[in-house]
Amino acid sequence: MTATTVSLRRPGVLADRVPGSIVRDAILIAAGAGFTGLAAQVSIHTPLSPVPFTLQTLAVLVTGAALGTVRGAAAMLLYLVAGAAGVPWYAGHTHGLGGPTFGYIVAFVLAAALVGELARRGNDRRALSTVGLMAAGNALIYLIGTVWLALSLGLGAEKAIAAGVTPFLLTDGLKIAIAAGMLPLAWRWTGTGQSRH
Repeated sequence: MTATTVSLRRPGVLADRVPGSIVRDAILIAAGAGFTGLAAQVSIHTPLSPVPFTLQTLAVLVTGAALGTVRGAAAMLLYLVAGAAGVPWYAGHTHGLGGPTFGYIVAFVLAAALVGELARRGNDRRALSTVGLMAAGNALIYLIGTVWLALSLGLGAEKAIAAGVTPFLLTDGLKIAIAAGMLPLAWRWTGTGQSRH
């Protein structure tokens, strides 16, 4: 089996286009966590939900897709652990463990891994498949975040969905559309976004 055969089976992710190995990975993981912390500061609280509107989910899912399964999950785990330890980079410069919105942060780790794996299989090369992988990541964030929200606030399923999912559907749809344009374009710029057949 040649390297060409392997590369056709495993398309890889955008981060694989960056030369290097361990040092590269450490820098990309730290950058992914920092990008998410920066995106979290675009934060709007409304009466619709105790969960603020942020750009975090876009950062999480794009980071997962760009870095891949392991590096994407590691970046979000770094984001979670550093924020829990006191780095004020959660939404609104907050930090710490627990609270009704902490489930979304926990979900970021798994969502980045899921999106990273789908991207590793080449699903971030075209707009339509990028929509699918981003929607899958968002659904996982909604699931874990909303269950945590319900348990934290003692909400039933209907109220938890009304507070933790419904207000965000439109804005998350816009984020998905942005990613569906960004990721395939990034592959075209690298000259490797062609068909994965």
